[in-house]
Amino acid sequence: MSNQNGSQRRLGVTMPISEAFPLKEDLESSDRLLQALKDQGLFESDEESKRREIVLGKLDKMVKEFVYLVYVRRGYSEQIAKEAGGKIFTFGSYRLGVHGSGTDIDTLCVVPRYVEREDFFQVMLDILRRRPEVADLAAVPDAFTPVITMSFSDIPIDLTFARLGLTTIPDTLDLSDDSLLRNLDDRCIRSVNGSRVTDEILRLVPNIPTFRLTLRCVKLWAQRRAVYSNMMGFLGGVAWAMLVARVCQLYPNACAATIMSRFFSILHQWPWPQPVLLKPIEEGPLQVRVWNPKLYQADKAHKMPIITPAYPSMCATHNVTDSTKAVMLSEFKDAAEIVNRIMSQRVPWSALFVKDDFFTRYRHYLQIIASSDSNEVHLTWSGLVESRIRHLVAKLERIDNLVLAHPYIKGYSKVIKYRTAAEKEDAAHGIINAQAQEAVEGAADSADVKTMYISCYYIGLCIPVREEGSKAHRKLDLYRPKEEFTEIVKSWDKYDEQTMGIVVQHIRSSALPADVLPAEALEDAEQKKNKRAKSGKKNAAAVDARPPNKKRRGSAVQNGVASDAASVTSVASADTPGTPSTIASPIVKSDVSTASTPASRSGQKDFIFSRSLWKKKLRKPLDGGSEDLSIYKVSVATQGFHSQAD
Repeated sequence: MSNQNGSQRRLGVTMPISEAFPLKEDLESSDRLLQALKDQGLFESDEESKRREIVLGKLDKMVKEFVYLVYVRRGYSEQIAKEAGGKIFTFGSYRLGVHGSGTDIDTLCVVPRYVEREDFFQVMLDILRRRPEVADLAAVPDAFTPVITMSFSDIPIDLTFARLGLTTIPDTLDLSDDSLLRNLDDRCIRSVNGSRVTDEILRLVPNIPTFRLTLRCVKLWAQRRAVYSNMMGFLGGVAWAMLVARVCQLYPNACAATIMSRFFSILHQWPWPQPVLLKPIEEGPLQVRVWNPKLYQADKAHKMPIITPAYPSMCATHNVTDSTKAVMLSEFKDAAEIVNRIMSQRVPWSALFVKDDFFTRYRHYLQIIASSDSNEVHLTWSGLVESRIRHLVAKLERIDNLVLAHPYIKGYSKVIKYRTAAEKEDAAHGIINAQAQEAVEGAADSADVKTMYISCYYIGLCIPVREEGSKAHRKLDLYRPKEEFTEIVKSWDKYDEQTMGIVVQHIRSSALPADVLPAEALEDAEQKKNKRAKSGKKNAAAVDARPPNKKRRGSAVQNGVASDAASVTSVASADTPGTPSTIASPIVKSDVSTASTPASRSGQKDFIFSRSLWKKKLRKPLDGGSEDLSIYKVSVATQGFHSQAD
């Protein structure tokens, strides 16, 4: 196996599938792929690249200032405080060399032993607040890996923290030494390993330029198809990088186009939950936990384990749920078939990067709305709510008559102006009257006009089709998951009922706000609206002649967003004419025979609405044949790990 310098070395936990070198047509396809990525604006300018270097230089100086201040406050001399040091490390896409224009930089603040994590979220945060270049500053100290997020000179930054057991942190510090992990807590180990894993991935790929081009393509695809988010239960940047690295190991001499032609088919057929490994797992000399499903029940429960190569090995995909796994497997299958057509030059590479259809895929959604009175509070509060949504997904997966709960990877934020308490309450429930909002914004300088910040997150609810001939209603009890999730976020020790709000409500696809819908969906809605308006004119006399129905309740919908009560009513009765409203009941009845089938990029997508059929569909061989994956099971068995199905 050859690396980028032409020397021979064997990488990975198995023999390669093929060591063939690329043909002329493969190289030409790789050239077309590179051009397609350039056309998508994936490469940053030299000016932006220099700006990133300047920002990192400033951050490094600020970290040294931070350590100095903490040491002085603890009574150490000026000399010792200056020599204590501190250093910034980068990891993630920037360190891998696959970052694009506007992407964030993952950074690690490494400090000596006398600086505490509490200092980081107080002293360092204060230093950042005083910098005019810093905007959108938010701290998430309770995250799995605690982090400060910000925009520094318009460059998004994620800053994590690690305290080493050293008295000084020199600029020459190398984090590859395993002994540096001694006596660190789990959060510090996770933070340090972010940088260590990135460096190890680069060491374990046979050809770095090929790896980088392939990873850029995969990352763009994952972002466009809305499966790029570790927080929401999909895969994050490091997991995608490890998957690409593993396929590169299996085809060490292949070009990027060939790697892409194998990538999705291999992942679609991978015998999950067998782990993806870049090298054998090391036990190591330290008393730290290493991923091992034979010892730890939590590790055995991982759905799609992708294991980090740096000691101590961890699962980078512990957030994956049954629902997000099912969504990803479906996307892998679709992408594999698209790439097959690309390689035969039936479609261009751009066909792989079509945007997701999440907001036209389902008939029913959960809308989670986080609201706050100030921007600074909202950045922290909405971040906390977003980080807990995967727990809501897990709770939804346990209720009857729900095939999967599909979270969207990002939220939609708005700044709302209001005058009255009623307007504030409406906004907190997503009820926004566009005309009233324009009027209030026109008087923004008025003393009685206040500001509210809201962020909306969505979960698509996939309901099974009703059995043929059945007329029975199905009950979908969303009450308990909603209440339990609300309790979880409100149990945050910094939660303030006066300044923070949380609403979880069911809405139908027809009530989705305009800002989340694709242009074609808005056009369809406008056409239907015009059609209804024409039809309404013809029937106006008949409508006016009808006596008022006291049992009929008007839908509390403004600007395309329904209130919780209205959404429950629509689910209870909209599919079944004449069904009485059941607003007070936590049990929602729904005629599931009309569960929507998602729109398709290729016109061939066939979403399945039962767990058994999901499995049958997702294991169906791909068009154009499949790889022999028996090699993977052998490699995993040598590590002592076995599939739950074995």
